[in-house]
Parts: sequence; structure tokens; C-alpha cells
Amino acid sequence: MKNVKEEESGFTRLASFVCDCEPFTEEELEGIEASLSNPNNKRRFDDLTPRRRRLPESLIALQHPNISSLSRRPGYSRMRLPAIKFSGRIMYSRTFDSVQKAVAKLLQALDVKNREIVQFAIGFDIEWKPSFTKGVPPGKVAVMQICTDSSHCHVLHLIHSGIPPNLQLLLEDPTVLKVGVGIDSDATKVFRDYKISVKGVTDLSFHANQKLGGDHKWGLSSLTEKLLSKQLKKPNKIRLGNWETPVLSKEQLEYAATDAFASWYLYQAIKDLPDAQVTDKSGEVDVGLLQD
Repeated sequence: MKNVKEEESGFTRLASFVCDCEPFTEEELEGIEASLSNPNNKRRFDDLTPRRRRLPESLIALQHPNISSLSRRPGYSRMRLPAIKFSGRIMYSRTFDSVQKAVAKLLQALDVKNREIVQFAIGFDIEWKPSFTKGVPPGKVAVMQICTDSSHCHVLHLIHSGIPPNLQLLLEDPTVLKVGVGIDSDATKVFRDYKISVKGVTDLSFHANQKLGGDHKWGLSSLTEKLLSKQLKKPNKIRLGNWETPVLSKEQLEYAATDAFASWYLYQAIKDLPDAQVTDKSGEVDVGLLQD
């Protein structure tokens, strides 16, 4: 197989293919001629023609980059996406005093940011110990992670510290926007476990549908792939691990921080997108639903 390369739109792609096929043998040529001259001949032309090998779908996609209907093996594109990872400072707190001090610093930082931004958003997520025994409920919220930007993420080990008054104040403050995927369910669990109402929540799945259109059931991983072109790794060994352990491992801390960071990052990407155009049955755009 030979290929010819050309530059187009800033990238190199396989532009054309030349197949090095074996020439027809004399016997095959005679058979083809007989088939064409005798309509009652049962031998088909296709049977005499040597089969060409089908190009791999990956090469076809390169040759025709605008064709979206080409199927790919499951996980084909995901394998090639870079992983998203929080590379900033993870501040881990596991006692009542340390959580209280961490939240005090967090509130000070938010106060400064709120002077610059009308409403500041924080990436929010929680973890708990799952149950694999029928009739045994899952554990209480064990870990709460809060990401304020690309440089700072707090991981609070609530199962050991409890919730100090200043953290409760932050959670119940509707002016501090908490963003995440499925965050309504997280807020419900926090209330069920600690009788604290998390206010000012925005579900990124709903927010994304407003911008992208449709009614897609986004997960944090799928939304990260869609908007950031990155994969959010969620190994079951960590995701379904023991979040009530006395001290979180390095892998657990990175997993927790990255989840909250991905939520914060996605919010920054979504909020600047234009709203989706909504059309009625006649095909006309309802401009009243569009923002400048």
C-alpha cells in the first residue's frame, strides 16, 4: 500500500491511496471475456475479480475527515485523548481545627475574588464509602472537595472532622455558586447526612444543554471529553474505594481534586458559550430565547 501526503488546513492527512494489485492472469481474462459474451454463463464477474482489501477505518477517516458517520471501535478516540489532571496545590484537611482554618482561608480568597467577579463559582464534589452488601446503606459523605481555580483545591475529610460552622456558612451561602455534574443529588446527600442545605448549586449537565442544545444526560467524564477534549479517568479501585480510611492516599487525593477541578474548568468553558438556537416546528428561530 502506497500513500501520498498533502498539507491541508494546517495538518497533514492521507490524501489518496494507490493499491498495488496483482494483474489478471490469462485464465482470468478469458473467463471474464466468456462471461461478458455469454449471458447464460453461471460464472459471475465478481467471482473472477480478485478481492481488494478494505482500508482500515482509521485510514478512511483520515482520507475523509468530514465524514461523521464512520463507525469506530469502542474507546478508539478516548484512548488517544490526553487525561485531565489537577496540577495545582491540594490542601488536605482531616481534623475539625484544620478544616476550620482551611475554610477560613478559602472564605478570605473568595471575598477577594468576589470583588472582581459578580458571582464566583467553585468546583464542588463529594465522595463516600459505597456498600456492596444488600440491606447495608452506603456511608455518610466522607470527603468534600472544593476547587477555586486551577491552582488551589481543598480536600476536606469530613468523616473525621465533621462540618465546622464556617463551612456550613459557605455551603448555605446562595451567592457562592457551586458547580458540578449531578450536584443536586450531592446536595441531597449532604442534607441527608449532615442536615445542611447546600445552596447556590448549578448542574453542569443542564447548563451544557442550554448552550449545546438537546436534552443529553451528561456525566462528568462525557462532558469533559465533549468540551475539553480530555478524558477524566475514574478507576473503580479508587472511585469505589474506602473514603473513610484514616488518611487518604496520594491517589485518592489526586482523584478527588481532579474531579472538583474538572467541574470548575467545565463551568469556565460553558459560561462563555452562546446559547443554543431554539427552533419551532416551522423551522423559525425564536430570537427571544437568544442572548446577544
